Amino acid sequence: MTTMHEPPYPPREPRRGQGPGNGPARHNDRDERRGSGAPGDGPDSGHEHGHGSGHGHSHSHSHGPAAPVSRHLRKVIAAVLIPFAAAVVVGLAVLWPGGAPAHERTGVGFDRQTQQATVTKVVELSCKEVGAGGAPPPADTAAAEGSSTGEGFSAAREESGTCKKATIRVDTGKDKGRTFTEIVQPDQSRQLSEGQEVVVAYEPSAPKDLQYAVADVNRRVPLSALAGIFAVAVVLVGRLRGVMALVSLAISFLLLNFFILPAILQGSNPLVVAVVGASAIMLIALYLCHGPSARTSVAVLGTLTSLLLIGLLGSVFIDWAALTGNTDDSTGLIHGLYPSIDMSGLLLAGIIIGSLGVLDDVTVTQTSAVWELHEANPTMGWRGLYRAGIRIGRDHIASVVNTLVLAYAGAALPLLLLFSIAQSGVGTVANSELVAEEIVRTLVGSIGLVASVPVTTALAALVVSADRPEPGTAPVGARPAVAGPAPATGRGGRGRRRKR
Repeated sequence: MTTMHEPPYPPREPRRGQGPGNGPARHNDRDERRGSGAPGDGPDSGHEHGHGSGHGHSHSHSHGPAAPVSRHLRKVIAAVLIPFAAAVVVGLAVLWPGGAPAHERTGVGFDRQTQQATVTKVVELSCKEVGAGGAPPPADTAAAEGSSTGEGFSAAREESGTCKKATIRVDTGKDKGRTFTEIVQPDQSRQLSEGQEVVVAYEPSAPKDLQYAVADVNRRVPLSALAGIFAVAVVLVGRLRGVMALVSLAISFLLLNFFILPAILQGSNPLVVAVVGASAIMLIALYLCHGPSARTSVAVLGTLTSLLLIGLLGSVFIDWAALTGNTDDSTGLIHGLYPSIDMSGLLLAGIIIGSLGVLDDVTVTQTSAVWELHEANPTMGWRGLYRAGIRIGRDHIASVVNTLVLAYAGAALPLLLLFSIAQSGVGTVANSELVAEEIVRTLVGSIGLVASVPVTTALAALVVSADRPEPGTAPVGARPAVAGPAPATGRGGRGRRRKR
């Protein structure tokens, strides 16, 4: 029977998960993964544990995120990203519009003067009485409300049904305190109730008793409450990163409202404006949320490459499919007010901006996956990292593409319902410009998302595997080992008992 030698130092108390007599305390799982795979490691190697402890002495204070990459690699990444960021800043300065151009209001759709108002009184009365009394129909626009007031009351509605006569008080504007009445028919989709806050449209050229009409319900309170719940949930779960995400979201809205939209209205090329604006949003959002690191920079490069691919494919297929971008009342009104705007370019700009949010998610996830794989096994080469990362990416592709398609289908659901009612064939539906736009938008964005997975994975694998750490520093992704006294040479590297 082999006799165990007594260690030259007093025995330490066993750590959690280790019973007495099991040898020196083991490192945690990550330290064991880091040690595994190194040259000379084996089941009976007595040097693995001591090797890990030696690194632990020199890096015992480097807790937290993965170690930064070497100075050489940082220079390479900066050489690519700094000119790109400088070009974005120059583009913002050159294209900055300074506000949307003024125009004379048409009074159509959203291009109307509006005021805040409150429903002060609602009285029920017979629809027949209202029709017999010769009361005028509501002055609201039928197309905007979806109501059926353009033709007057039908005979059936006059004979039966209960209508409502609402008194509305204007709360803002030069006519503050003025009241007017509006008849609400029983089949209207929007019914009014006493005390309800509404938005009223104002048409100064109309007769005095028809200048105001209810345009919509005031939804500021419920929307503000929902936004508050969203912000609280993000901060509670994400903490500091959640706060940074909200800040980046606010900056994205500011860039959209004060740069992208006014610049397009001023006559700048929509594609150029979208590329510059989306690039600025991408840089700010990624670096704010994830910090200025090589990992974030790789995600930025992957996102940029995918955006360029989406822009190229979108331009080709919008021209090939002869899509004008002028397919509904909103785009028709924009084209009528600003004929100089390139509507097909506006369509392409929308595809790029719409794909950006999902692209950020995919590229950041793939980059983090490769970094964690390298941390688990620093000896893995770039080919192994790429193969492992792409296996993760395939699951991400399946879920993201399905999400994107369903998002666009949900937005176009009323349109698809109309085609279903008309019993149109699939070919007829797909060939119409309204649906063809959504098909191009969905497929081009999905191709960009699919391409972002191998592109970003390859970039991340090349970066972490090509890193050349400086002397005295750990390789990128390496976790520091726990410092501790060297184990006895007569014990196994994994703290196992020797056979007796």
